[in-house]
Amino acid sequence: MLKVDEIQNGVVIDHITAGTGLALYHLMELEKLSDASVALLQNVRSQKSGKKDIIKIEGDVSGLSFDILGYVDPKISITFIENGHVAKKSRPEQPKRLVNVIKCKNPRCITSIEEGCDHIFALTPSGKYRCVYCEQEFSVKP
Repeated sequence: MLKVDEIQNGVVIDHITAGTGLALYHLMELEKLSDASVALLQNVRSQKSGKKDIIKIEGDVSGLSFDILGYVDPKISITFIENGHVAKKSRPEQPKRLVNVIKCKNPRCITSIEEGCDHIFALTPSGKYRCVYCEQEFSVKP
């Protein structure tokens, strides 16, 4: 059995849908962390869902944004660890805006025509995202 030690200071991102942990790792740009150790566990046994992925980050996480997690997977839980104890546990909410996370598929949208234009989507009351430039709706998650 694989054993990954507890972390003393950092974050545990748990209950990630099995098989999506690596995509989340890249989406959060965790490979760029220089002052932290990152462990990605895939297909871990779970009593609730059968299998899940887990990301453990030991070290400085002050530069990380966890906003994207609510978009990627609403079942994710985030546990902040300080001095070996749980300091805070939460479930992320859907972000109101997504910037350069998803791309507009409308070929006439300014983001398709102009280079360097940010892809910005706003959350609608229906729970879907809509391009702020052309109103194209985006409902499929990565």
